[in-house]
Amino acid sequence: MTARFIALPLFCAALIAPATPPAQAEEADETPAKRTRIFIGPQFFPEYPGAKDLGVGPFMDYSRSPVGTPFEFEAPDESIGLGLIGNDRFSIGPAANLVRKRRASDVGGQLPEVKRTIEVGAFAQAWITPAFRLRAEGRRGINGHDGWVGNISADYVARDGDDWLFSIGPRVTLADAKVQRAYFGVAPTDTAASGLASFRPNGGVQAVGVTAGFLRQLTPSLGIAAYARYDRLVGDAAKSPVTRAFGSRNQPSAGIALSYTFGGER
Repeated sequence: MTARFIALPLFCAALIAPATPPAQAEEADETPAKRTRIFIGPQFFPEYPGAKDLGVGPFMDYSRSPVGTPFEFEAPDESIGLGLIGNDRFSIGPAANLVRKRRASDVGGQLPEVKRTIEVGAFAQAWITPAFRLRAEGRRGINGHDGWVGNISADYVARDGDDWLFSIGPRVTLADAKVQRAYFGVAPTDTAASGLASFRPNGGVQAVGVTAGFLRQLTPSLGIAAYARYDRLVGDAAKSPVTRAFGSRNQPSAGIALSYTFGGER
């Protein structure tokens, strides 16, 4: 599953980055003034891939845009990314994500813990039409599950500038064998203690789902943002005795936040 946990250090780094470098101060008349939008609130999501219990964490975002230009669309469930190459139609860049740990006690106390995982990788996205976007991500866990995960998404986007925005689209989550076995496998050495049958899943499609998001500006400064996502485990992840005994094939997520927009005055 895509873990929708915003990495706070990266978010803070974006906040403290200078909005206008001193060297550009003298070119203010030629450089469009920019607005900033921040939103923050709670979100609920599966504690780890395959979990039946929901955890809570921050749902937040930071965006900047020139005055007169709508804020760039970002799906509420995508990983942190920074477009380094491309234009308004196509872009690629680094992506990062954080997955909470699965404790041994979450799965009966007799299966291995999966440590908190930092995933790093890259994304590519393309606007096929002004209202239809495709995006793909590939990330590798540098600790924890130590495997590769991928996400493929499509979004239909309807909006009226920044006054309101609605998006909806399908999701496919991919995982290699390392990830699948970390969360859904049962090693032969663990069968006696856990009471579960040995299970060695392969890599492939882990889940399919859909996400919907909504933004509404209430005043020039204040607004609201909300999203809902539903994923269904498929393949080996759904067949796993770990899922059947301790988890759930249903993987819902949801979040709501208040937004604040400022800046742009000359």
